[in-house]
Amino acid sequence: MAEKNIVVIGAGVAGLTTALLLSKNPRYTITVAAKHMPGDYDIEYASPWAGADYMPVSIKGTDAAEWDKNTWPQLRDLAQNHPEAGVHFQRAEIYNRTKDRESSTPKFPPDLWWKDLFPDYQEIPKSNLRPGIDNAASFTTVCINTAIYLPWLVSQCLKAGVILKRAIFSHVSEAAAHGIHHSGSTVDVLVNCTGLSALELGGVEDQSLFPVRGQIVVVRNNPGGIFSISGCDDGPDEGAYVMTRAAGGGTVLGGSTQKGNWDSQFDPNLASRIMKRCIDLCPQLTGGKGIEHLDIIRHGVGLRPARHGGARVEKSKVDGTWVVHNYGHGGAGYQSSYGCSQAAVKMVAEVLQDMEE
Repeated sequence: MAEKNIVVIGAGVAGLTTALLLSKNPRYTITVAAKHMPGDYDIEYASPWAGADYMPVSIKGTDAAEWDKNTWPQLRDLAQNHPEAGVHFQRAEIYNRTKDRESSTPKFPPDLWWKDLFPDYQEIPKSNLRPGIDNAASFTTVCINTAIYLPWLVSQCLKAGVILKRAIFSHVSEAAAHGIHHSGSTVDVLVNCTGLSALELGGVEDQSLFPVRGQIVVVRNNPGGIFSISGCDDGPDEGAYVMTRAAGGGTVLGGSTQKGNWDSQFDPNLASRIMKRCIDLCPQLTGGKGIEHLDIIRHGVGLRPARHGGARVEKSKVDGTWVVHNYGHGGAGYQSSYGCSQAAVKMVAEVLQDMEE
């Protein structure tokens, strides 16, 4: 059967994962064309700024929950069998306060559908909780060192014959132009993994997209796990989380969920609040001492590509070319990456089958 030429637009975690899964089909020849590549640090490029971990906030019975569920076996396998990917197991403790229900920080749903994925999931006894905490749980999940994982995805794509190139498009159909696919031949399908850029990308211009600004502090202190709380008293769009990346990647302290905020510069006052909250949440960061005992590597700001109605994983036709969309994952980009990409790959196959009939 004839080869099919596919161009994936975007080289964040969604684009690279989709390209990697597409490469499993020997019929497909794939070019990833993107403005930003792993190694870049730019406010337009969300993936490098992520923590990242696996703690779904999706609701049972939704597409988002299915995507999260289908991602876990892949991340677990990477942690178990592929240490070079920069994914490792971490013990996590999550704390919830009832009064945070109205805040904009991510919330775990009442029905934690995903707790059965973790054999060691257990509720922390109320007697072990400090005042103000209503309930808590612990389990072993994964933490992803994005500085290792994104280049690992690139290496796996290259190994599978995927070609990566820099390109900037003002309209999605430009990715189907002659010379974009490395074969020089006609492009059969486009895959749009442009994140927040889909807001202004011609032919897409998705007005449902909006940024959720996150600010982090990366430190050398190692608390030996992941810690998260549902909110704080500093403001409705602020919280606290601590996650230790694999292979010396440092510990990420967050955070904020500032909806509609495009500011790319770090706020020193917010950074100070984040550090204080994280020490309060996890005193072992500094042995119970103050923020002056945090050994700071860097500050960071990232814009989560959120979307009203959730991520867009669907197909459409633009100027005569089929486009499969996979963007708008908000803060779930990594923990839904394989599930969303599997769905996108299935849609590519459906489009190509329809074209042949």
